[in-house]
Parts: sequence; structure tokens; C-alpha cells
Amino acid sequence: MKSLTFPRQVWRWYAFALVVLLLDQISKQWVSAALTYGEPVVFTPFFNFTLLHNPGAAFSFLADAGGWQRWFFTVLALGVSVVLVIWLAKVCVAKPLEALALALILGGALGNVYDRLMLGYVVDFIVVHYRDYYFPAFNIADSAITVGAFLLIFDMLFSKENPSHD
Repeated sequence: MKSLTFPRQVWRWYAFALVVLLLDQISKQWVSAALTYGEPVVFTPFFNFTLLHNPGAAFSFLADAGGWQRWFFTVLALGVSVVLVIWLAKVCVAKPLEALALALILGGALGNVYDRLMLGYVVDFIVVHYRDYYFPAFNIADSAITVGAFLLIFDMLFSKENPSHD
């Protein structure tokens, strides 16, 4: 069995993931202390902060499932995080865009896992809408995961190593 070595450069990416996690947690602590649950603080006609608690997954998927989803999504996110840690160690030197994407996803996943473990729900507060059409509330962790996923897809599609672009 081949052992995994962790290059020195990977620690920069792990530190970046930690910064994402810390920014997420600091923003959630601030919003939880400063806002009243469910009451919007309007910034523009299409953007506000509203403190909300999401016991489910993305877009409140399984929010009313009775509690088991907390542990399911925690175990799932921790498993994915282990995969991301290893994947990041393998690509950190040769593929910086992929490493950035993975670090964003890792930091965001761990930010939401922390909420699930400590609170039993994820703190969401960023709300974007057009008139009466509301996108589900989200947070810094969700944003990092989304940006990371887009960067990962972009890198996979347009990387010079992709044989379909030779």
C-alpha cells in the first residue's frame, strides 16, 4: 500500500481553509448576537441579512426529517472533508487552482459541520431576492463551497491537462 506524503506546500492550503472556517464562524457569531431571529435587516431592494437556522442540508433539504439528518450530514461532511484533505495533499504543488477550489470547499464544509455539531443546525443569514422570489438563505461557508465547486468545474473543463483540449 502506498503511503500518502504531505508536501510542505499543502499546509498553506490547509491554513487558507482554516481562514475560511474562521471567517464563517466569526460572521455567524456576529449575526447571531446582532440580529433578531427572522427579522430582516435590509441593505438593498434585493439583499438583506436575516438570521435563520437550517437543521437540514442545502436549501433546507430534509429540514423537517426529525433530527437524524443532523448526524447524517455531519458524518457525510466529515467523510468528504477527509477525502478533500488527502486530495489537496496530492494536487497542492502542481495544480494551484484545483488546490484553491478544494481549500474553499474544505473550509466551508467544516464551517457548517461545526454548526451542526455545536448547535444542531446551520446558521444562515445572507438573503438575495428579486421582488417576491427568494433564493434560500445562505452563509459564508455555503458561499465558499459554491465558489470552490465552480472553480473545480472550471479547472476540470479548461485545464491544459484535460485531454479534450489538446
